[in-house]
Amino acid sequence: MDNNRKPIPPKKPDPEEEKKRREAMQRQVRFSLGYVITGLVVLWLFQEFILSPMLVQPAVQLPYSDFRQKLAEGQITNISIGETDIVGEMKNSDPTIKGATVRFDTVTVLGSDPKLVEDLQTAGVKYKFARPTSPAGALILSWILPLALLGGFWYFAYRRMSGAAGGGGLGGIFGVGKSKATEVKPADVGVTYKDVGGCDEAIAELQEIIQFLKTPEQFAKLGGRIPKGVLLVGPPGTGKTLLAKATAGEASVAFFETSGSAFVEMFVGVGAARVRDLFENARKAAPAIIFIDEIDAIGQSRANAMRIGGNDEREQTLNQLLAEIDGFKTGTSAPVIIMAATNRPEVLDQALLRAGRFDRQVAVGNPDLIGRLQILKIHSKGITLAPDFDLDRAARMTPGFSGADLANVMNEAALLAARRKAEAVEIKDFEEAIERVVAGLEKRTRVMNEQERTAVAYHESGHALVSALTPHGDPVSKISIVPRTRGALGYTMQMPTEDRYLLTADELYDRIAMMLGGRAAEKVIFDKISTGASDDIQRATELARRMVTEFGMSDLLGSVRYAGQQMQYLGGAIEDSSNVSPKTRETIDAEVQRIVTGQYERAQGLLQEHRPALERLTAQLLKCETVDGNAIKAALAGEERACS
Repeated sequence: MDNNRKPIPPKKPDPEEEKKRREAMQRQVRFSLGYVITGLVVLWLFQEFILSPMLVQPAVQLPYSDFRQKLAEGQITNISIGETDIVGEMKNSDPTIKGATVRFDTVTVLGSDPKLVEDLQTAGVKYKFARPTSPAGALILSWILPLALLGGFWYFAYRRMSGAAGGGGLGGIFGVGKSKATEVKPADVGVTYKDVGGCDEAIAELQEIIQFLKTPEQFAKLGGRIPKGVLLVGPPGTGKTLLAKATAGEASVAFFETSGSAFVEMFVGVGAARVRDLFENARKAAPAIIFIDEIDAIGQSRANAMRIGGNDEREQTLNQLLAEIDGFKTGTSAPVIIMAATNRPEVLDQALLRAGRFDRQVAVGNPDLIGRLQILKIHSKGITLAPDFDLDRAARMTPGFSGADLANVMNEAALLAARRKAEAVEIKDFEEAIERVVAGLEKRTRVMNEQERTAVAYHESGHALVSALTPHGDPVSKISIVPRTRGALGYTMQMPTEDRYLLTADELYDRIAMMLGGRAAEKVIFDKISTGASDDIQRATELARRMVTEFGMSDLLGSVRYAGQQMQYLGGAIEDSSNVSPKTRETIDAEVQRIVTGQYERAQGLLQEHRPALERLTAQLLKCETVDGNAIKAALAGEERACS
């Protein structure tokens, strides 16, 4: 035994923790005193106005002298004699009280009037002696039971207020301020980066977060500041939530999942209490990841909020979130990372995006060709595919599809194959699934007359031929004149050979010409037009207006932006013409009309020049109803093809 060992000095209490403990104790004492006073008042009101009227029936209070007088007059009919009172009925002599008899009550002492029984017998009054009431029963009913109920409720509220549900007094009682986040244990996350495809760049950026969660001391020893927040931004359906959960799975840490709307309630202060409770639970479970989906529900910018006085629940919740992030203790022994996702980054408050809060902003966009191939491989693992199913071709057929779209199409293909009792999913099932997702179900019950059917066939043939005849037109994979449930009487499906991110003016002109090819075919063949091109005209006009107002592709207006703001990932341009003069607006309209009219005339010229091919393609389409892209080549070469 070493007698020279110095005693270990006692650990000094943390001043911050001591302050919180004292404040909590003061809240509990104030709550208990207020509760006791309120409970006593409620108990008195209960006994006075509820219990007493229930136990004692209403009666006329009669002095004993009046009782003896009425007994002598023969007005008493029956009585019950107790230890301290006499209760009975007498004949009603008061015209204001309804009934032949009236109940009365008089105070007496048993044995004080020895002649009472003799006088009752003489008057012929029915009488009886009441059994003495049990004081224990009255005590239990009047005091013990109400006090027990009040004490039980106080104990429940006191325990909740003491910390069972965080967030102070409002959050503790009834658990209103308790966080609604779902905690997933590390062993139960069950998702890793192997289950995520099409976002390799985002995964590469998140590798640093994983390494920090696994070995935080490696980053801290060089003096580097520990990151606090990661914001995932991108269009809907790109897998932001899945990516956040996979990050927790790769790091093997706890995962707290919630949404921005889970903090907002009608009571002011509840959202802030839930934010405090969420961060407190995450610190206890550290290392951990907090994930808030759709954070724009509480993180919208306060710049345009003109409020005078009052309290706004969303703003208080955001302020509490900012304060929690600033005071976040991401120590090397127990790191906690907050991740959030949104598809509306342009509406977020700048205080939320500044450095030191969300230090990383990771873009998660729609997958490219390689990414779509990865996603299709993931979602086809549990699906029986035919030996000749080409996943690469399936990926090329779905440009612009998000991960959720691809999962939906693959599932729809499996359902279609099961519906026709096939042994495996074939590529034709996948193609039909794309058509169902894009255009809707086939509606063969809709019967068109021969004139309408012919017009639709020429319309779709015009789209396909103009796309094939323009230098930058995408290849057509299928043409159909079978009506669909989303209102389309026919459709032309294109399959780009590659993903494009930059488009020239000539390529956009070709797209507008292809959109107007159906209207041009009707004009060339029938010398009249129909209502079938309304959607084509709308899309062509929108593209031409973007060329003029956004892309600066007008020689008259130059490289100046005239369009309003636009949601980055959700579309929906907000037109703002307040800074555009009336003369400029007229010029914009004239330029849009020039582009659309020019490409419409160009499409007419191409179809007029290749009118025999238009006739052959239309005839085959009327015969087969659905043809593939090879039919266009055959029509241009002057060949006849049989229906497949």
